[in-house]
Amino acid sequence: MPQNSKAVPAVLVGGLMAGTLDAASAFHSFGWGMPRGIASGLLGRSAFHGGAATWILGLALHYFIAISAAAVYYAASRRLKFLVEFPVVCGLFYGIAVFLVMNLIVLPLSAIHFKGPFQFAALVQGILIHMFFVGLPIALSVRRFAR
Repeated sequence: MPQNSKAVPAVLVGGLMAGTLDAASAFHSFGWGMPRGIASGLLGRSAFHGGAATWILGLALHYFIAISAAAVYYAASRRLKFLVEFPVVCGLFYGIAVFLVMNLIVLPLSAIHFKGPFQFAALVQGILIHMFFVGLPIALSVRRFAR
């Protein structure tokens, strides 16, 4: 199987799995308005009062971010072979990295400029969710489809 044909299923399956698990967790924690919160990163505070189009935009952005995270892991795994050889450990650490990038770089630079403060329990919950629901599915997908 050519190298390029391995990337598409690895990235899409990993990104869609991570996006779905993370979204389910976020819906549970933040309710059905969660996609508007994501859209607010692009549109600002007015997104919280948006309608169906804003909600769909937020969900699309959520999956775009998850698929992008999977693409980054896949690209790194082409050079760093241990990412494929040890998917559980690497995936858990990748989940932490995704959480840190989102909370320390993406959110402060977004239209809502969120920088905290962070509650300890929410911080621990966010890290664990990203470890097991984002990083691990991405790493396991890359291992499964891109070997």
